[in-house]
Amino acid sequence: MTDDLQKLEDWVGPLLRSLQPAQRSRLARAVGAGLRRSQQKRIASQQNPDGSPFAPRRPADPKRTKKGAIKRRAMFAKIRQAKHLRIRATPNDVAVGFVGRVSRIATVHQEGRADAVSRGGPRVTYARRQLLGFTDADQQLIRDLILDHLSRAVL
Repeated sequence: MTDDLQKLEDWVGPLLRSLQPAQRSRLARAVGAGLRRSQQKRIASQQNPDGSPFAPRRPADPKRTKKGAIKRRAMFAKIRQAKHLRIRATPNDVAVGFVGRVSRIATVHQEGRADAVSRGGPRVTYARRQLLGFTDADQQLIRDLILDHLSRAVL
C-alpha cells in the first residue's frame, strides 16, 4: 500500500510543484472531499479497506438486552458525518480524519484497543475495524481528481 502511494507521489510531485499555492489548495480540498465521501460510503457499507466486512458486534449479556433495536442498526452511523470526519487541506498536504471526542472512539476501533464501555464501566477489547484507509478505488479517485484539475489548470 505505501509503495503504491509512493509511486503516486513520485509521479505527481513534479506536476504539483508547478502549480501556484492557491491551485494546490483547491486541489487538496477536492481530493479531501472525494476521499471523505469514499470513506463515508465504505463505513456505511461496514467494510474494511481491504473489502472484508467489519467484525460483528460482541454478543450482549442476555439479561440486559432489549429486542434487537441496537443490534439491527449499522455501526458508526453518526461517526461518519461530515461534522466528525473533517478535511484539513493546505497547499502541501491534505488530511481526512476524525476530530474531538469521536477521534478517541475511532482510534479504539481502528487499532483494536481496550477501552471502558462507559465511565467507570468494564473495559472491553474492541475488535479491529479499520474506519480509515486507502482502497484501490481511492487511489484511482486521487489520480482522476489530479488529472482533471491539471487539465483544467492548463486550459
